[in-house]
Amino acid sequence: MDTNNFQAAAKGNNNACHIMAMPYPARGHINPMLNLCKLLVSRNSEILITFVVTEEWLGLMGSDVYTKNISFATIPGNIIPSEKNQLDDGITFVTAVMTKLEAPFERILDRLCPPVTSIITDALLLWAVDTGNRRNIPVAALWISSASTFSICYHCHLFKEKQFPLDLEEHADDIIDFIPGISSIRVADIPSFFHNKQYSLDGRGFKLPVSKAQYFLSTSVYELESQVFNVFKSKFNIPVYSVGPLIPYKSELNCESSTISCHEDPHYIKWLNSKPTSSVLYVSMGSLFKVSSAQLDELVAGVKMSGVRCLWVGRDETCRLQEGFRNDLGLVVPWCDQLRVLSHSSVGGFLTHCGWGSVLEAAFVGVPMLALPIMVDHFTISKQIVEDWKIGWRLNKDIRGEHLVTGEEIAKAIHTFMDINSSEREELIKRAKQVEDIFQGATAKGGSSDTNIDAFVKDITQGQAH
Repeated sequence: MDTNNFQAAAKGNNNACHIMAMPYPARGHINPMLNLCKLLVSRNSEILITFVVTEEWLGLMGSDVYTKNISFATIPGNIIPSEKNQLDDGITFVTAVMTKLEAPFERILDRLCPPVTSIITDALLLWAVDTGNRRNIPVAALWISSASTFSICYHCHLFKEKQFPLDLEEHADDIIDFIPGISSIRVADIPSFFHNKQYSLDGRGFKLPVSKAQYFLSTSVYELESQVFNVFKSKFNIPVYSVGPLIPYKSELNCESSTISCHEDPHYIKWLNSKPTSSVLYVSMGSLFKVSSAQLDELVAGVKMSGVRCLWVGRDETCRLQEGFRNDLGLVVPWCDQLRVLSHSSVGGFLTHCGWGSVLEAAFVGVPMLALPIMVDHFTISKQIVEDWKIGWRLNKDIRGEHLVTGEEIAKAIHTFMDINSSEREELIKRAKQVEDIFQGATAKGGSSDTNIDAFVKDITQGQAH
């Protein structure tokens, strides 16, 4: 929505609720925040939203993100390192996000009209919560991962209190059974930054803004992690709203699908249309993190050896991957409408890095997963997929050190995983359908997420922050 139309929507509207939304500058954080904003304005026409991104990210998002009652404001591109260099020096990028975005954010806040009445920020951006508190503006902190991951991070002081060792060399298989809401988890399955000394987050100093925010929003679904949410509700003195999955499951959220609906299907959909039901393995390792070059070679070899058809999103490795798939068994594309692909009847499984957004999309449509976590929260989410929800298998069972999952191991796993006559797969499909039903119920009218979104809208439009 351009600035003029936004001002026109606000003009003469004294009841307008003006929200300033501040996502962490990464695709896996921007997309769910934007989907939440679209849901909010679809529920109440009095809500206006200014969505803040860097100039670089606004260019990457494209024109189809514009929606009625949502305007975009940009932070100059030279304030933080380029998105393209994020992996080259992750510490520098994270440090810049945490220390250099507050001032330009406040400058935007100062000039917005009508005045901002609420802030929704990524829960990682502590400075945005502090800004709202200083200005007496209610702040909602949005957590972009599983609720279990949040509980581990929030209760990290327990590691110090219990003098619990977190190093992977000797304690990877040790069981942690004292995180509220989580029955048990291996040391190897907690977020990887707890093992990384250079981040100074060895389980002792991770800070989250729950005590200062006025609302806590989660991209998960209550029924999926009810024990964890019950802990939050008992411990936090602010409203806790599970509003997930924040994926484009409704027409008002899916700009890409709406723009192609009246045109010819993209070539990858045509390719899927020609394949038998549940015969294609969808492969995507996310938009940010990468497996090592050696592991990628083993993945390619394993997929080819399995003899299973695959649709692979290669992103900047597309040309390299296309060399390995020059027959009807494989198609490599740089990008696709992931939810549309996962929803296709020809897709029978998803080989994933376990990024939260991707996992939510697969679970929402009942597609079982092969888990190959790379870093950060992927390991915790992989554990939830395999052990808690039982809708997938691990590819890398030994995640200590630099162990490669070989092509032979991958081929064997894929062959069994995709075998429609396998009793193991039959059980996976049954459980995946049960989890799909949980998601469908939560997002249906009167479901837990639907109800929580309405409650949050009521709070921010009527000034009922606790």
